[in-house]
Amino acid sequence: MAFRVLIVDDSKSMRAVIKKTLKAAGFYPDETYEAENGKEALEIMDQHEVDVVLSDLHMPVMNGLEFLAELQAQDRVPECFILVTTEGRKERLKECLGLGARGYITKPFQPEGLRKILTLLLGEPDGAGMDEGPEGRDF
Repeated sequence: MAFRVLIVDDSKSMRAVIKKTLKAAGFYPDETYEAENGKEALEIMDQHEVDVVLSDLHMPVMNGLEFLAELQAQDRVPECFILVTTEGRKERLKECLGLGARGYITKPFQPEGLRKILTLLLGEPDGAGMDEGPEGRDF
């Protein structure tokens, strides 16, 4: 399946973990874009079409809720907008879902959790399943 993903998180290491987790879950994006905050993410989306957004909520400059609200105001929330966050307050998460987010995964997360939500929204991945390395799951 062909898709383009935008990973939005102020932590470079978390963006790397999410990229590796996508591959471990059998999802191989055609293009992967990265942003440190919502403002950068909007700039990327001005230049590139994306099918999937995986965004943190707590970021400097423009947080994930502000980013999502701006996308909603411009009527350009991707069909597959997923929060990857430490946020546990149900009210805040419901607010995001009301703005167009399709779901969320709380950090720390397991690769299978990301695989399940992406499979639900995108269909089965190109890969047969979770990649297995010589020591177990490779992520």
